[in-house]
Order: sequence, then C-alpha cells, then structure tokens
Amino acid sequence: MRYLILRRCVQISLIVLYILAHYTGFKILEGNLSSSLIFGTIPLSDPLAVLQLVLSGGALGGQAFLGALIILMVYGLLFGRAYCAFVCPVNLVTDNANFLRRKLGIKGNLWNISVSVRYYVLAIVLVFTPIVGLPLLELSNPVALIHRGIIFGIGYGISIVIAIWLFDLLFVKNGFCSHLCPVGAFYSLISRFSLLRVRYNKDKCTLCMHCKEVCPEKHVLGLIGKESGVISGLECCNCGRCIEVCGDDALCFGIREFISKEKSNENK
Repeated sequence: MRYLILRRCVQISLIVLYILAHYTGFKILEGNLSSSLIFGTIPLSDPLAVLQLVLSGGALGGQAFLGALIILMVYGLLFGRAYCAFVCPVNLVTDNANFLRRKLGIKGNLWNISVSVRYYVLAIVLVFTPIVGLPLLELSNPVALIHRGIIFGIGYGISIVIAIWLFDLLFVKNGFCSHLCPVGAFYSLISRFSLLRVRYNKDKCTLCMHCKEVCPEKHVLGLIGKESGVISGLECCNCGRCIEVCGDDALCFGIREFISKEKSNENK
C-alpha cells in the first residue's frame, strides 16, 4: 500500500497547504490548481487552462506562461500522467467509489463507454473555445471546481462530487477519470515521452493478473504475459497500484528506454 499511502499524503498535503495559505497566511503554496505560487515566487499554472485562455482571446502575463511551462516539463518530461493519481482531488472521489464497488460486489458496467471519449471531449473543448470566446472547460471543469470548493467553500461543487461518485459507483467502473475527463486526456497526450514508467519482467510473472484487476487503465497492461518491457500506454497514470499487488515483483518503477535493444545491437 506504499504508493496508495504516498498518493493520499501528497493529495491531502496539497489541499492543506492551499487552505492554510487562504485562511492563515501560511503561504508555502497559495492559489489553486489552476494558478499557484510556491513561496510567493515560483508560478505554477494549469497548462490546459492557459491554452484555453489563449484560444479564447484572453490576455495573459508572462508569469502564467512560465507556470504552464514548468508544469509541462514536470509531467511531460518526468512523471507522465501522475497528476491524475497524485494531485487531482477527483481521484479521492473515484477511488472511494471503486472501493465501495469491491465491497458491495458490484461488477460490470451499466453503460459501455470507449476510453477514447475523453479525447473527443478535449477536442470539442479546444475547438469551441475560440468560437464562443470563453474558456469552456474552466467554467465547468470538475477538477478545478472541486478543488476551489474544498479551499474556498464547497458550494454547488458538492453536486459535482456526488454526480461523479454515483457515476463511478453505479454506472461505469473508473468512468469519469478513465473515460470522460478531458484533463486526464490532456496529461496523457503531453506524457508521451515522459521518463518515469512502470517496468515489467516477464520472467518473474506467474500470470496471477492481480495487476489488471486493480489498474484503472487496464488496457495499458497489454504486454503482461507476452514480453518484458515498459508500460508505454499514454493513459498509464503511474499510480503504482499494479506494483503494490504484484506478489512476483514482476512490476516496478523505472526509466523509459528511448533506444530499443534491436537498434542498440545494430549500432554495435
């Protein structure tokens, strides 16, 4: 459970720091997930929010662009889609729904939704944002709304929390994060070349398939039982759940290999 505990510590610590900054002036981290400052100096900006503001014709300062660049480098080059597993507050809601599904013995989905739908949602947002001249997703983004609600007062955001929780519990397993969320789609796309990856060792694997049972994006585990390598699927969120449940030590975190063994042998 070490990665699950780490994820909860990071998620809760970030929320606490934001709340402390807002209500007490203890400003290690202030703002919200859309726009933040570390120690009142280092900017952090949601790159998708910045992109929408640019597309809608909004005027932005250099600090917003710098903050977006920092986030792009952190996740795009290093940690991949880890934002969804370690930072996003919606993950707390959906994980709770999945926990209850297991306890209540709820299996299967009432609806069949392709995992590609999130990319269509993202495309629709980016296409229509300049047409209507408004950052469409920021007006209704559950991630931003829930986070701002936790910090500044939950308000009507509680209805969004309940809707996502019920959707994941009763209709589609991992429904929101794995099928609908355009924020997750965005981080999947920018993490194509990220370094941190889950590595698989086929020689140690006994094909218990516990990894696929717990993985929120089990389609990325296509190489299990076939060949050793890295989990290179864009949708892998590096949550570490597959590593935790693997009793064979066949899975671990590692660094992505950009040059295949075949190419390396050819160059010798």
